[in-house]
Amino acid sequence: MRTWMRIAALVAALAAAPSAFADTIDVGGVKRSYSAQLPAKKPAPLVIVLHGTTQRGADMVARTAWPQVAKREGLAVVFPDGLNNAWADARTKAGPALRGPPPGTDDIAFIAKLVEKLVADGTADAKRVYVTGVSNGGAMAMTLVCARADLFAAGASVIMNLTDEAAVTCHPSRPLPMLLMNGTADPLIPYEGGRGSSYYAADGFWSTEETLAFWRKLNGCETDDAGATDLPDKAPADQSTVTRISSRCPSGHDVVLYRINHGGHRMPGSSPDARFPKIAARLLGPQNNDIDGAETIWTFFSRFP
Repeated sequence: MRTWMRIAALVAALAAAPSAFADTIDVGGVKRSYSAQLPAKKPAPLVIVLHGTTQRGADMVARTAWPQVAKREGLAVVFPDGLNNAWADARTKAGPALRGPPPGTDDIAFIAKLVEKLVADGTADAKRVYVTGVSNGGAMAMTLVCARADLFAAGASVIMNLTDEAAVTCHPSRPLPMLLMNGTADPLIPYEGGRGSSYYAADGFWSTEETLAFWRKLNGCETDDAGATDLPDKAPADQSTVTRISSRCPSGHDVVLYRINHGGHRMPGSSPDARFPKIAARLLGPQNNDIDGAETIWTFFSRFP
């Protein structure tokens, strides 16, 4: 009897779970793939979620709360796949052991065409399109905000800082609200800038404070912090906390930083962001469980229709 109860519970859970479908789109003769979770009511707000290096869009479906947020809020969420499991962001230098996408890959064109397709077919509301990403996906999200601000209402970058290359090519057509979320114990993207302690780290990163100042300047904000709020330590066992740092900006040009104190190269969340959490903790540092990255980012995005 107990076995049947377990099976029934599993079937019910699977039936209730959000489902994403896979599709492709042709970009300059190259077939590009993505997963999508679309609501019944359209047009809907659209969130583009970009994975990190070595990952695919399916990892963002399985390892973040974006599917649950999308189902609850009635969002369209798309999880594109980078070629070679990486994105051609504005940087040209990767870590010594990491392979980037093939030469000539145009991921700006890929994401732009994907957005335009979903707007044209009535799925997405053109005034409520947002982009976010983790690690290499965070760099790509910033690259898209810089190059195609006309497509988006706001952007968010998780565990990533700017470099000289990325900054010098960043000329948005208009200011966009921007959220940053970085860990102070990140071995790949050091909070203080430079090169991280990991073998896989690249050199030349700006500090998070410099990256924050860059977006403040672009958005016409004042240079100093408007305030710093320590959020409740809901999960003391994770040995990390969160501080929200706000900015004094013109209306609709908001810039905010979530500083993950003692946090690693991880997406904050209530569930593990990696298949093997213990190995991830050893290689990438601690994952914060006080906030959920997807929930926090959507709360930010939802203020900017």
